[in-house]
Amino acid sequence: MPADTDLLTTTVSATDAALAHLATLRRQHPGMLLYQSGGCCDGSNPLALNPGDLTLTATDQCVGTVGEVPFYVDTRQCGYLLEQALILDARPGNL
Repeated sequence: MPADTDLLTTTVSATDAALAHLATLRRQHPGMLLYQSGGCCDGSNPLALNPGDLTLTATDQCVGTVGEVPFYVDTRQCGYLLEQALILDARPGNL
């Protein structure tokens, strides 16, 4: 069971471009979630996952929702993310 959100004071929000992209993804993948990757460097990307792609554990914590999509972080990342404001953005990329 994921950890309680009271343990982490990280906030997450999104730009209009990211919210529009999340809305498209949510229509195609109901129940999706976002999970902050455990990269060691700035610029680590959150993962957009379908239900069942990742089993949440007791060390995973929901830090909020963005565009009705829950955003999870592993509590081992908490030391890096405490009192941070995460802002999701989307821009055209290579396809």
